[in-house]
Amino acid sequence: MKRTLALSILLLCTAVGAAPEGYRPPPPAKLSDAMTAKRPIAGEFMGLYLMGKKVGYLFTNVKFAPGRTDQVIAINEFVFKATVGTKLATRTMKETRIYESKPGGRLLTFTVEQTGDGGDQMLEATNTTTGMRVLRKRPNLPNEVLNRKPSAELVEDADQARVAIKRAAKVVGTITDGTDLDSYRVTTEYGGASTRIIAGLQVKVFKVTTLSEKEKVPAEAWVDEQGRMVEISFGENMKAVLETEEAAKRLDTVEVFGLTRIELPRPPSPVAREIPGEMKLTVTGLPDRFRKDTYRQKFKPVSKDRVEITITALPVKEKKLQRPLVDPNGGPNLKSSLAVESDHADIVAQVKKILGTEKDAYASAKKISAWVGQNLTKDYGSSSDRATDVLRAMKGDCTEHALLTTALLRAAGIPARRVDGVVYMLNDDKVPALYWHEWVEAWVGEWTQLDPTFGQDVADATHFGVGEEGSAEITPLIGQLKVLDVL
Repeated sequence: MKRTLALSILLLCTAVGAAPEGYRPPPPAKLSDAMTAKRPIAGEFMGLYLMGKKVGYLFTNVKFAPGRTDQVIAINEFVFKATVGTKLATRTMKETRIYESKPGGRLLTFTVEQTGDGGDQMLEATNTTTGMRVLRKRPNLPNEVLNRKPSAELVEDADQARVAIKRAAKVVGTITDGTDLDSYRVTTEYGGASTRIIAGLQVKVFKVTTLSEKEKVPAEAWVDEQGRMVEISFGENMKAVLETEEAAKRLDTVEVFGLTRIELPRPPSPVAREIPGEMKLTVTGLPDRFRKDTYRQKFKPVSKDRVEITITALPVKEKKLQRPLVDPNGGPNLKSSLAVESDHADIVAQVKKILGTEKDAYASAKKISAWVGQNLTKDYGSSSDRATDVLRAMKGDCTEHALLTTALLRAAGIPARRVDGVVYMLNDDKVPALYWHEWVEAWVGEWTQLDPTFGQDVADATHFGVGEEGSAEITPLIGQLKVLDVL
């Protein structure tokens, strides 16, 4: 849940690229549209609202680097603050990217600083035509050097929205993500001019829609004639609104679990908790892209907006396959990443301790899931974004359980991925509801789902999966998905 809310991006304005005192390089013969488009000189603050409650704020700016006109600094900040369970979670991400200012100017460097919920770290990256070198700094740990493929990101990608408006045309580019360091295609469509009510006044605005192949959440933005981004919508129930700095930083007190849960008309049938088991839901507010039949979930349209979902949890067939296994999806489910870290020495050593001589893939998967569930302290709001940090802290909520389990499974040669969705729980107020949750899917000769948080070798049928790997694609479902009936 918390990583879904931490949608964006962002950072720290540093002295990287600053010129010697008194020196100002001549401007390039031509500047990128990213620098000639209208925008507020001092940047802009936006309050971030979830279902009408302010849970954070954004700050963005694009400007020339100090003392020079041949380089551009793009600054982004994101702050999230809300109660998760009984704890106050605060997440801050700061990012600065430096580009050449000419048309098609390359990304030169970027710095990302993460603090608060999820752990602290600093990434300092230098991008060249031959590769990207990233220095990773974390408190009380040795620095690491990470080498990646060169980023194709350009200065126009620093502000695709205003570039698209200036050109009155679609803009296609690449963004190197500041959390996983992978590059993703990003497209912004120009939607033309219209009028919109802003602060009680009818204002002429230009609409753009941006879509990242990573997040898969269309972000609709409206920019006024002065170049101010007055509103961004991430679906019906999450939006960012232009505000003064003082107003943007004035946040509401929000309890995320209660705010975002999906209430049920009644509890599921007891058979939904059994293995084998089944649960049926009739829902509204579920877009077609989420209605993909799988071995666990089947979708049957009832009317234009209503769909019946049948979720089935079956035991694994005993195939007795030996690990390591080949990923049936071609490799991503065995990949080590900045978050999963399945090739890290500490993760590899831990999986050897857990499994010993066990080679059976499914038996190994159950041992790993059980070890995580039994040894991690259930601590909602205590968060880590990297598997090794979870292993050191040995506490966390469902996202930490799923992250560490996935890393250990991959280290054991078992293809695995995290599943984002909702699960049935009865909280203290006794209202039957589905709560946002994360668990694990593993390939053991067939796909099966395990829930280390709840100690389930087979995730029961009250688990409804809608996304993977902590992606923000599920964000539009929050507040939109409604359950009309449950069996």
